[in-house]
Amino acid sequence: MEEPATRESEMSLSDGASDDDLPLTLPTDGIYSGSVRKGCDPFAQTQRSKLQHRRARINQQINKEMRMRAGAENLFRATSNNKVRETVALELSFVNSNLQLLKEELEELNSNMEVYQTDSEAINVPMIPLGLKETKEVDFTLSVKDFICEHYGEDSSLYDKEIKELMELRQAMRTPSRNQAGLELLMEYYNQLYYLDQRFFPLHRNLGVHFHWYDSLTGVPSCQRTLAFEKGSVLFNIGALYTQIGARQDRSATAGIDKAIDAFQRAAGAFNYLKENFSNAPSLDMSCPSLCMLVRLMVAQVQECVFERITLTTQDTHFTSQLHLAQEAARVSDVYLLVQQSMTQPLMKDYVPFSWASMVQVKSEHFRALSHYYAAVALCDHTLSAEEEGNEEAEKAFLQFYVNVPAEPTLIQVLQDPEKRRKLGKAHLRRAVIRHEEAMRVHGLCKILRKMDILQDVLSLTHKRSLDKYSELDREDDFDETAEAPEIQSHTHHKPDIIPPNFSTVQVSDIFQRLGPLSVFCARARWGPVRVICLQRGEGGLGLTLRGDSPVLVAGVVPGGCAAEAGLREGDYIVAVDGQDCKWSKHSEVVHMLKNCNERGVELSVITLHSHDTQADRRALMLSHGSYKENTRQQRLLGAAKGQSSASLLNWNRKKKREGSGLTKRLGSTFSLSFGSLRDTEAMY
Repeated sequence: MEEPATRESEMSLSDGASDDDLPLTLPTDGIYSGSVRKGCDPFAQTQRSKLQHRRARINQQINKEMRMRAGAENLFRATSNNKVRETVALELSFVNSNLQLLKEELEELNSNMEVYQTDSEAINVPMIPLGLKETKEVDFTLSVKDFICEHYGEDSSLYDKEIKELMELRQAMRTPSRNQAGLELLMEYYNQLYYLDQRFFPLHRNLGVHFHWYDSLTGVPSCQRTLAFEKGSVLFNIGALYTQIGARQDRSATAGIDKAIDAFQRAAGAFNYLKENFSNAPSLDMSCPSLCMLVRLMVAQVQECVFERITLTTQDTHFTSQLHLAQEAARVSDVYLLVQQSMTQPLMKDYVPFSWASMVQVKSEHFRALSHYYAAVALCDHTLSAEEEGNEEAEKAFLQFYVNVPAEPTLIQVLQDPEKRRKLGKAHLRRAVIRHEEAMRVHGLCKILRKMDILQDVLSLTHKRSLDKYSELDREDDFDETAEAPEIQSHTHHKPDIIPPNFSTVQVSDIFQRLGPLSVFCARARWGPVRVICLQRGEGGLGLTLRGDSPVLVAGVVPGGCAAEAGLREGDYIVAVDGQDCKWSKHSEVVHMLKNCNERGVELSVITLHSHDTQADRRALMLSHGSYKENTRQQRLLGAAKGQSSASLLNWNRKKKREGSGLTKRLGSTFSLSFGSLRDTEAMY
């Protein structure tokens, strides 16, 4: 088996420079000649490129070790020689040890969050970005050329430029820049895959192109021949790139926070779209539990950014403003708690990096501590202003502040008694300090988080602030036992939106458009060989009726006329006139060429479109959807010890609602258009 190709850097950012400093696009003259977007320089020695090269090297080693393990397991089962079995068992233990070490090394690289953070000196809690999925190079040349010769009946050498263009676009897609240009590059390739699917991937057969992708977190390789796997992996990388763009924003200003919110919302939308529209993922990073966890993680990071923006924009020190801050912080804590629960699910517990799980737990405790701190500040530092005094809204806000309202003393009594407010505020600070200490304890248990100085600074500063505030409220004669502060009701004034990807923002042209309009010249259509018809104009004209355009349809043939005698049939499509290709020609252009024929007549190249094989396609769909249970059962039988081979058995499909009867109906309607639905009226010549 071929070794995985070492992947270039997925992004390139010079130290102290932005992605905008790198050449990403080339000028265009307005004529479509392929993608003008280019990937990053794979040889740029930046921090992220070095990190990505290490990831590629580890992925390569993991692939090698897994092949060795699969071969050793086959030999162990096949042999009956005890001595050979002992030797193979020893080799298996050695390979498994190597795999465990490689997995730990890759986990440490995936946990390297600081590389993707902003260079700003502002102290903010780091965000969790996602690394892009790695992929090997794909050579479309032989498979596409064979299909063009066999299916379209054309000289495949005439399409060398288009094939090269497609492969260059895919190569550039492997190294997107960490900005809008990189997103547009991935979107362009994703949109181009639609045309590739229509042109070269019929439902009842396979093109024979293998798509190799590596798991984003474990590096375990997966290989499939379905284009849906390629599309799903590109869509995953779109979401992952949005997470990196969100993590790099300077969140010390509202503009940077808004950009981060938008990026994380779009990342959640990409992962959610992938979860809802694709099934039977061959790799764990694109499985339903993993995507659910990633969507929740992105929503939590959006909520964190919302809290940071409210903290920046809240200039007043009113009582209700501080209560709102406390509730927003509690909301952030709650959503991170949901993420933590997702990460502890059976499939995710051993899959998610330990540093991610630790970071999520730290954030949940940290923001819960902040909610109690702001509650204490509201109670002890901010009396009701003149506008709020006697204001029912302020009292209502405090009455709705807690999950369970304490019976004694009543909240109205607390508001009116400064001493009761001090004691309740002190209780909140006590809980804040406890939560801060728990966050610092969890932080100290993770070696990778301990290396993040900025996270250590944030936790230390907020912990010290709560301790100082507690000492300020504490009195020597305060012998009463500190009461337990009620739980704060989480609430937000800005609910995160999950923004699905808008692929229409990047317009692309079909690279293989010279093959003809997709309504006729697609992989799912069948037509007879090209026939050459020689027509000479008679007294009654050519004796045919034309309709439509791109390509023009022979809607009728006059019995006994010139066209009928020459062998032209109703339903033929005109693809060339006197050797001039007219697949994309308009009705009027073909008519003009026919009217200008000389005395020798005109030579038409026509094809006859056969009825679409809906029965074969329906059978292919049933097989593809019905194979899921069998594939799942095979994967269970093979077990984790054969991760690579079991993954390759899985079938990566669009969900039934997308590829069921609606697809067959859509394709069927393409080839059975009623004449009345065509734009041009028929005309006889």
